[in-house]
Amino acid sequence: MTDSPPPVNAAEPASTTDTISPPSAVPPSGANKPKSKLKRNLLIAAGSLLLIVLLVWAFKPKPLSVEVAKVTQGRFERAVQEYGKTRVRNRYIISSPLTGRVGRVLLKQGDSVIQGDTVAILWPLAPVLLDERSRAEQNARVASVAALLARAQANVVRAIAAKEQAQADLSRSEALARQGFVSPNQNESGRLNLRLRIQEQETARQEENAARHDLEQSRAALKQFAQAPLGGAQPSFAIKAPVSGKVLKILQQSEATVAAGTGLLELGDPSKLEVVVDLLTEDATQVRPNAPVQLLNWGGAGAINGQVRWVEPAAFTKVSALGVEEQRVYVLIDIISPVSQWQMLGDAFKLDVRVLVQVVDNAIMVPVSALFPIGSRSSVFVLEKDHAILKEVSVEARNGVSAWVKDGLTVGTQVIVYPDSKLKNAEKIRVR
Repeated sequence: MTDSPPPVNAAEPASTTDTISPPSAVPPSGANKPKSKLKRNLLIAAGSLLLIVLLVWAFKPKPLSVEVAKVTQGRFERAVQEYGKTRVRNRYIISSPLTGRVGRVLLKQGDSVIQGDTVAILWPLAPVLLDERSRAEQNARVASVAALLARAQANVVRAIAAKEQAQADLSRSEALARQGFVSPNQNESGRLNLRLRIQEQETARQEENAARHDLEQSRAALKQFAQAPLGGAQPSFAIKAPVSGKVLKILQQSEATVAAGTGLLELGDPSKLEVVVDLLTEDATQVRPNAPVQLLNWGGAGAINGQVRWVEPAAFTKVSALGVEEQRVYVLIDIISPVSQWQMLGDAFKLDVRVLVQVVDNAIMVPVSALFPIGSRSSVFVLEKDHAILKEVSVEARNGVSAWVKDGLTVGTQVIVYPDSKLKNAEKIRVR
């Protein structure tokens, strides 16, 4: 018996063929690994490149931020500025011409007076009252002076008698001389004796007059002031205004006893003001008469125009607020603006004085803040295509704001103001 082959299921080969895919359709298990690694390397490289770019950008020098201003052309002014004050040009201090008792001054500051008006009344001083001891001493002095007067009168009588006797002797001597009994020389002696007696008589009369005046003076000292009439009965002296004007200041308001020369009040015309300012001597040497002046911060709108009238030739020493001794000189300024513009100004008002010492028209000007020294010359940084270019300039003069540049710059050029000390030539910058 031969073995026959196992029966073949007709459906099985077909199912087996359906469940098995071709070898190329199923990828191997490690096929995705190279691609993932490549992608990761690309990400790392991109991150590293970005980090490098960020580091370069972070540590790259940034352009300095600067401010700029333009070079201009116009009126350049250099001035000396200081505080000043106004004062009445012609001031009159009315004083007491005599020692006496002045009445109360009824005028007030600001009152107008006309030349010749009575501004004060002056009365004589009252004599000193005498006590009992002084009275007794004065009575004794009166008696003593009266005795001196009596003696002087007796001397006058004696001198008259001596003169008459000398005259009689001379007459007899002349009669005898005519008869030849007396020599002519004896007559000369008689005439000389008569002249002497006449001089003695004159001296005695002068002594009598002096004694009489002393007696009157001693008796006058005994009079009591309380017995004299008061008020209007006393002789008075009227003090009158020498000029027309207004009362600026009352120096003696109340009634008082004043000495000769004591100031009573001040008169002046407030519409005729001048300005006085004390400048440092190094500034005053630049000021010339007729120089234009601007008066600022006086309390009104706008500036008041003035003109220098006089620079005093002598200086004085003044101690500043910091305790430094300064040599200063007074400069007098006339106000040339209309009175209607500054009529509210008065005597001793404060204001700012700006004296123009140099004026140049059509000057090329650059801000002072743009200048800095290099050696003995001045320089600026000019803006050219976002770069700072160093240029030397020739500065003729400067004030607190602008400098007058003679050459080196043109109008409209932008210069860097307040340049940083780190800024270098041709360095890139950024304008704020």
